[in-house]
Amino acid sequence: MNIPVYIGLTLILFGGAAYMTGQAISSTWRPLYQVLIYSLLLGAADRFLVFALFGGDLTSLSGYLVDTATIFAIAMLAFRITRVKRMVSQYPWLYRRTSLFSWTEISE
Repeated sequence: MNIPVYIGLTLILFGGAAYMTGQAISSTWRPLYQVLIYSLLLGAADRFLVFALFGGDLTSLSGYLVDTATIFAIAMLAFRITRVKRMVSQYPWLYRRTSLFSWTEISE
């Protein structure tokens, strides 16, 4: 694995795309499993660009799994942060934020 290629392509370029994907899925109230589907597609695109631009191995299963796991983690992070933000801002009489990743019901 080439570390500069991983940082530049997977973390910065596709990580940004994964973050925006997670936000979009969460803000349109789509289910969580769609994050996995889009992450698999972004992982395939990442693997292709590593192959096309830097001469990496296109059929590297370990490379695909590492890249896709990174992309999935970033997309899940964005999904959860956005979902918490939406829940507490859209239903302020029902929920309050307890942390960056969670909310709780307001009990009277």
